[in-house]
Amino acid sequence: MLTQMTVDGFLRELASSSPAPGGGSVAALSAATGAALTGMVCRLTIGKKKYAAVEEEMNAVLRTAGEKQELFTSLVERDTAAFNKVMEAYSLPKETDAQKALRGAAILGATKEATLIPLEVMRHAIDTLALTRTVAEKGNVNSVSDAGVAALMLHAACEGAAFNVQINLRGITETEFVGWHADEMQSLLRTARMQKEEILGIVAGKIG
Repeated sequence: MLTQMTVDGFLRELASSSPAPGGGSVAALSAATGAALTGMVCRLTIGKKKYAAVEEEMNAVLRTAGEKQELFTSLVERDTAAFNKVMEAYSLPKETDAQKALRGAAILGATKEATLIPLEVMRHAIDTLALTRTVAEKGNVNSVSDAGVAALMLHAACEGAAFNVQINLRGITETEFVGWHADEMQSLLRTARMQKEEILGIVAGKIG
């Protein structure tokens, strides 16, 4: 499993000639690091007398950030598995009309799945950016730079996942599916960009 590798091992696999893991898994991993940093700021806030008034809220954010981290970690694996399914579908035989039909259906189904996974990364990254904003606003000011890095990683995850949505939509002929999910992707991108800028503004204001 990719997520059970050492950092060095993962990077070596990523740099290899194999097309997977690739950008989709890296986008999910980026989101996981953003969620992890958000949780770290919570932990550096909880138990401090100065932040007693927000301790309950920080505990709630910590729980949710941990759940998001686990989800993003699973999406690292799922993205690579989805890409491999697409490649397997393209390798199916196409000698007869029946084989061609079966191959076409398999390619379409696998490509749809490979599109939906990065969209899932984007949706959850936006949810996590809301948590990051909370810790940037209310968490330990000594860790506000970490909240800023978390926001950048989550935003990068959205931008990277969007590339994967776009390239997969190119291979799908169902116009309704393409239109619906292209619109969703653009909406998610706008939201992520806005959230990132707001969080970085908070961070800059606190750093001075």
